[in-house]
Amino acid sequence: MSFLAENIRYLRTQLNKSQQTVASSLLITRGRYAKYEDGASEPPLEILVRISRFFHVSIDLLLSVDLRKVPLNEIIQLPDNRIVFPIKVNEHGNNCIEIIPHKAQMGYLSSYSDPEYIENLSTLSIPFLRNGKFRAFPTEGDSMPPHQNGSFIIAQYVENLNDLKCGRTYIWVTRNEGITYKRLKAVEENALLLCADNPIYAPYSIELQELIEVWEYSCSIATEEFEQGILSPDSAQLMFLMEELKNDVQQIKKKLL
Repeated sequence: MSFLAENIRYLRTQLNKSQQTVASSLLITRGRYAKYEDGASEPPLEILVRISRFFHVSIDLLLSVDLRKVPLNEIIQLPDNRIVFPIKVNEHGNNCIEIIPHKAQMGYLSSYSDPEYIENLSTLSIPFLRNGKFRAFPTEGDSMPPHQNGSFIIAQYVENLNDLKCGRTYIWVTRNEGITYKRLKAVEENALLLCADNPIYAPYSIELQELIEVWEYSCSIATEEFEQGILSPDSAQLMFLMEELKNDVQQIKKKLL
C-alpha cells in the first residue's frame, strides 16, 4: 500500500501551499497534480523525484510511511531523509527512550522506519538524558565486558558521521550484521574499523555504505547481577584502560591550549 496521495496532500496543507503553487514548482499542470493527491494516477519516476525534492522528504518515506502519524515539528531527520525520529517526552518533560527488546532485534532491521512499530515499543525515561534522541538496545555475548549478555545499552543517535570519535563505543546498525555494540578503533577511507573490548576478538571493518544507523553510548542497564571476579582486569584489559586514559588526558590538554 502506498501512502503517496495522503502524504503529499498532508505535506502541502502543512506548508499552506495551493495545488497550483506545487504544480508550478513541479512544472506540471494543476489538474495533473490533483490526480496524484486524489490517488487517481501515480507520478512517473521523474515527477516523483521532483515531488521528493519539493517537500524535502525521501521517496521511500513518501511511499511507505504515513507522515500524518509523525510530528514533523519534533523530528530528527536522518541523512537523505530516509526515516524520521519523533522525540517524545513524558509529563515531566523527560525524553521517552524506546526499548528494543531481545526478541524484536531482527524486526528492528525491517521496521526501524515504521512509526507504528516504534510507537508500540515500551519506553523509559532517565532525567539526565534530555538533549537528543535516545534508544535502548540489548547486548549479546561477551565481546564488550563489563556489559553482560542481557544488558541494555542506552545510546544517543548520531546525526553526522563526522562526529564519531575513535576510542568511543557505539551501537552500529548495519545491513549485514544487524545490531552490534563495538568500539570505534579507526576511520578508514570508505570504512570504519571496529573492535571488541574483549581481546580474544579481532578488530574488523564495516563499509560506510552498509551503515543504517549509529548510536553513541550514554549509559547502560544491567539486568543480571555481576558475577564475582568479572571485573578483575587481566593484563590486556589494563593496557587498554591505560591507552584510553592516555587519550583522555591528551583531549583535556588540547582543550586547555
